[in-house]
Amino acid sequence: MSEFLFLYRNGEKLSPEQMQQQMGRWMAWLKELGDKGVLKSAGHPLERSGKLVSGAKRTVTDGLFAEAKDVVGGYSIVEAATLDQAVELSHGCPIFNVGGGVEVRPIMKM
Repeated sequence: MSEFLFLYRNGEKLSPEQMQQQMGRWMAWLKELGDKGVLKSAGHPLERSGKLVSGAKRTVTDGLFAEAKDVVGGYSIVEAATLDQAVELSHGCPIFNVGGGVEVRPIMKM
């Protein structure tokens, strides 16, 4: 078995009521992955703030400066036999219901 990173990208802005419903869907989906024994690290949402450290001088810049289409809102780590199986596991993610996407990336063994 290998580990895969799910990066959750974007999604529509939701009202507080819609957000509460969406959170219920997330909790149910993450529980399902946990019950299957494939969830290694539960869905961790990310704050919308941060700093970028870059270059040889380690320049620190406020903000993330990602284009709106590239905003990563959170991540999970799952275990699967193949990339295709990991992609299949992502199909239940509630982010698809609000126009978002899941980037599925193999974690390199070192």
